[in-house]
Amino acid sequence: MSADQTLLQTPLHALHIELGAKMVPFAGYDMPVQYPAGVMAEHKHARAAAGLFDVSHMGQVLLVGDDAAAALETLVPVDIVDLGLFKQRYALFTNDEGGILDDLMVARRTDGLFVVVNAGCRDQDIAHMQKHLGGRCEVRPMPEQALLALQGPQAVTALSRLNADVAKLVFMTGNFFDLDGIPTFVTRSGYTGEDGYEISVPADRAVELARKLLAQPEVMPIGLGARDSLRLEAGLCLYGHDIDTTSTPVEASLTWAIQKVRRAGGARAGGYPGAAVIDRQFAEGVAKKRVGLVSSERMPVREGARLVNADGAEIGVVTSGTLGPTVGKPVALAYVQTAHAALGTELFAEVRGKRTPMTVSSTPFTPNGYFRG
Repeated sequence: MSADQTLLQTPLHALHIELGAKMVPFAGYDMPVQYPAGVMAEHKHARAAAGLFDVSHMGQVLLVGDDAAAALETLVPVDIVDLGLFKQRYALFTNDEGGILDDLMVARRTDGLFVVVNAGCRDQDIAHMQKHLGGRCEVRPMPEQALLALQGPQAVTALSRLNADVAKLVFMTGNFFDLDGIPTFVTRSGYTGEDGYEISVPADRAVELARKLLAQPEVMPIGLGARDSLRLEAGLCLYGHDIDTTSTPVEASLTWAIQKVRRAGGARAGGYPGAAVIDRQFAEGVAKKRVGLVSSERMPVREGARLVNADGAEIGVVTSGTLGPTVGKPVALAYVQTAHAALGTELFAEVRGKRTPMTVSSTPFTPNGYFRG
């Protein structure tokens, strides 16, 4: 970003400063990377109690019209038509080569399809939807809404004090709630691997809601640093790192997100960008796959580290890596040649000229805490 471009601010910006946050540029916004407690303490608090995240930089869009679900299926390989009222689903925008333009969340509400896209892709995603869907439904960006995430095993305890009915939601469902006088749309979902909620709230009420949540004894503010280590331990992809236009959903090990009805032979197969490529990969396999990696040594393995076999031949690259605070050892996501993608495969990451042994592992690296009822 050039010096003459002013960073955008979320509605909570002044509150972050008040709370002593260290601010950094992220996706065009001035965002809190950590608070005085520090990344490690924030990570552990979110795993043990409840953490409040400002995710207002994300894009919120409402698709309005009877044809919205069928229209959206022309852009994603996901079953949207059969998505029930107040149910939520993970989805992917693909390009003609089957590459991933972005990943997103879609929830069916009474007023339309509520879509949340990544901050760094927001403008292009909105333009993409307006170009391809605008003739079939209204594409309505929602800049008037902020977005908060309350994550952790005690999130339900804290949020229930503002409205006890939020406890009735299960993972990947949502509804409209009045939270102590503040109108919101809440989904039981998130990006940490823990139970928790994402809360769409009018921007002019966001600080008020954040203060109500921070007043709860279980809740502390969490920055981008811990958000990244939490999602990585949960094995969740970060767009622009673990998935992008150079990886397809099959290569990215995201085939679970493509329901049978949208696959070859399904009732609504294909019809989205890159369908032929993705269907062929389902049938024939792929040359590379995204895998989880763990190490028994303490040396953290970062994004960009080369992966080699015992003979020193390059077989892949790390896309995200950290020393997992919960698991207590280095964890990473990486793409490797499919021949080396089987669980238990031993390989090596090159870190500062030295080889760090790593093992292909299942994800998540720490058990999920999602509440499924």
